[in-house]
Amino acid sequence: MANMGSRRHLKRFKAPKNWNIHPKEKKWTVKPSPGSHSIENSLSLLIVVRDLLKLADNAREAKRIINTGNILVDGRIIKNYKFPVGFMDVIQIPKTEEVFRVLPDLKGRLTLHPITAENANFKLCKVSDKTILKRGLTQLNLHDGRNITSDESVGVGDVIKLQIPNQKILEVFNFQEDAIVLVTDGKHTGEIAFIKEIIINKSSNKNTALVENEIKKEFLTLKEYAFVIGKDHPEILLPGGN
Repeated sequence: MANMGSRRHLKRFKAPKNWNIHPKEKKWTVKPSPGSHSIENSLSLLIVVRDLLKLADNAREAKRIINTGNILVDGRIIKNYKFPVGFMDVIQIPKTEEVFRVLPDLKGRLTLHPITAENANFKLCKVSDKTILKRGLTQLNLHDGRNITSDESVGVGDVIKLQIPNQKILEVFNFQEDAIVLVTDGKHTGEIAFIKEIIINKSSNKNTALVENEIKKEFLTLKEYAFVIGKDHPEILLPGGN
């Protein structure tokens, strides 16, 4: 029985570093189920409700809130307390009219950033891969596990502004010079910057980008860490009001 429990749950001190929970407050935490985000890059909905939103004092209360359909993720009611919640997901609480977007803080921890109702009907999704289908359509594989078809010219690394929950593409933001990016990993996690130069490595090394942050400091980051969030201005509300 103990082994089964360890597979279903996770000891807090072994939780990924981006989980914004206290490692010693309790012994166990709830592992998210496989799904839209990887376990390393997501939190279970129960943790979001209990530990981040502070809507419940314990797991039983959190499950009751979730089971009664009081929490929406990306515009859909979610009743699975292990549902994986990750980067760029939109969390809505209709009863309190609160809306949040999941973003990393400067320590790389997943946090809930309050947003307006106008920002709640879309999310930004990075194209992680794509497949050419028949009749000229392209299947886009997005960072949050979605697969959608499109006839737009979109490349791997580009970001689409996706209406939720109907998954209509509203706009495409290309990974190109002068694009605004949010750094999602590495020592510059959480920083906002402009792409100055894209460096394509012909060797086995990964492609990088030279970026410049708000105080005009330049640094290199891996292309996969640079998430485009707009052209002339950020499309999403950001921590600090930037």
